Amino acid sequence: MLKAGSQAPSFSLPDQNGDLHTLEEFRGKKVILYFYPKDNTPGCTKQACGFGERYPQFQEKGAVIIGVSKDSVASHKKFEEKYELPFLLLSDPELSCIQAYDVWQEKKNYGKVSMGVVRTTYLINEEGVIEKVFGKVKAEANPEQMLQELDKD
Repeated sequence: MLKAGSQAPSFSLPDQNGDLHTLEEFRGKKVILYFYPKDNTPGCTKQACGFGERYPQFQEKGAVIIGVSKDSVASHKKFEEKYELPFLLLSDPELSCIQAYDVWQEKKNYGKVSMGVVRTTYLINEEGVIEKVFGKVKAEANPEQMLQELDKD
């Protein structure tokens, strides 16, 4: 995982509509960049819907929410439509951003070891510097946790 105080790695990835986005376009705003394993799985759905339900509160605080997984643009589009998600979902099948943020790691599931995305949330400040890092976050609690972090400023 990357450390707080370090420059957030740049990225250029397509969203659920196929439009490219870079970290630089969000300068001047706080960015909640969260990495999750897979669209339409129970934990990932709870996390995404939690961010969706609280989206107006994040907007009031001037924060941008961006979810990243290795799912395809088409998968993200279905996920967005099914749950009416109001924020960006970036597709990273090549793992370029996922690896740059050091969230592609060994995972153990029922004794089986495999590589995968470790659920991680980064809070990036207006200048593109990582303010806080939350590793192995609890999917359901993460959106509220991030709102509370924004309140600390």
